[in-house]
Amino acid sequence: MAPTQMQQAMGLLISTFHKYSEKEGDKDTLSKGELKSLLQAEFGELLGKANDQKAMDQIFKDLDANQDGTVDFQEYVTLAACLTMICHECFKGKK
Repeated sequence: MAPTQMQQAMGLLISTFHKYSEKEGDKDTLSKGELKSLLQAEFGELLGKANDQKAMDQIFKDLDANQDGTVDFQEYVTLAACLTMICHECFKGKK
């Protein structure tokens, strides 16, 4: 049985996280540099501030809920969920 679209989406979230988290240090967390690379490559214009260092620092600080200096998978999924909700509202408003 083929995976459902939701299962594929979940797998994509996981594989995208690890694609970037494995570049430096701990493979289970994103450093600030890894997060910036992920945001620039995967979210691009949707985020709009990926090239603004001050904005990136604030995004990292806001995501790093436990203040350990890294973004773990749960913190990353929070970002993905928030961006998905924002997109949903935008698309809903355009109908």
